[in-house]
Amino acid sequence: MSRKILVVAGVAALLAVACAGGWWWVWHAGQSVPGLYHSNGRLELTRIDVAVKYPGRVGTLDVQEGDLVGAGQVLAREDDAEARAQLAAAVARQGQAEAATGRAQAELAARTQAALLAGDELAHARTMRRQMLVSDMEVTQRRTAFDVAERARDGAAQAVREADRAVDAAAAMAAQARTVVGDMVIRAPVGGRIEYRVVEAGSVLPAGGRLYSLLDPVDPYLTVFFPARVARRLRVGDEARIVFDDLETGPVAARISYVSPEAQFTPKYVETATEREQLVYRVRLRVERAAQKDLGGMLKAGMTGDGYVRTEPTAPWPAAPAGARRAAP
Repeated sequence: MSRKILVVAGVAALLAVACAGGWWWVWHAGQSVPGLYHSNGRLELTRIDVAVKYPGRVGTLDVQEGDLVGAGQVLAREDDAEARAQLAAAVARQGQAEAATGRAQAELAARTQAALLAGDELAHARTMRRQMLVSDMEVTQRRTAFDVAERARDGAAQAVREADRAVDAAAAMAAQARTVVGDMVIRAPVGGRIEYRVVEAGSVLPAGGRLYSLLDPVDPYLTVFFPARVARRLRVGDEARIVFDDLETGPVAARISYVSPEAQFTPKYVETATEREQLVYRVRLRVERAAQKDLGGMLKAGMTGDGYVRTEPTAPWPAAPAGARRAAP
């Protein structure tokens, strides 16, 4: 019995030594590329809230969660009956203002002719007075008539200017009403995929009420975390690589687009509780445009992977994740 116990103990010891040796080998292999570090993270896409600009009732919702939409595509429509009524009223006021302008212009033309006639009569009276054919009273009356006609002409010109301003104001109101009607058709600001539909048809929303959450597929990025000794040596614009867990494409070209200026505790989704207790700096690795094009639609929000950065510009990029070391505090 004692011999059997000794055998079992010996086997356990051998296994422990083997495991320790394997761990040492993996750790040592992870140190084989100085200046190259990696950290796991999740791929994120820019999230855009599609919302209504004006309060109102949602009439129709034209797309569903998961749908791919193009920039400018109609996503929803608000009930615009009231807005259209306001537009009709604004257009009517614009028509009235334009008609008033026409009348004011006709009045100005008549007053201008009357002033010209009064001027001619005054000139004629002065000529007749020099020939002693009329009295001074006649000249005075003609001058008074001319002054009245000129003031009437000036008043008519002012009325035309005011009518023109009224037309401009009415036209602006009509244009604003058209804009409101147009804005009640909600369109996709960019092409992307509908992540969430927040409301249902018939819902009454305030100004800014959300309809959809839209994921912009352009410029996806991986959020990773590095300790200070690594983060302080990283610069925005530096090259990076991403190896996704679910893709067999190898490292994907990326660049550092953001390095947080403040330390934080590692988020819960990072691998172990020990790692989550560390103070680290958040870093974003943005996938290069050429790599996005090559991968087509394979990149999805939430994909996990390892992000690789270099603190030494000559450190070679790995062909597989085992070529780098995970950054430790």
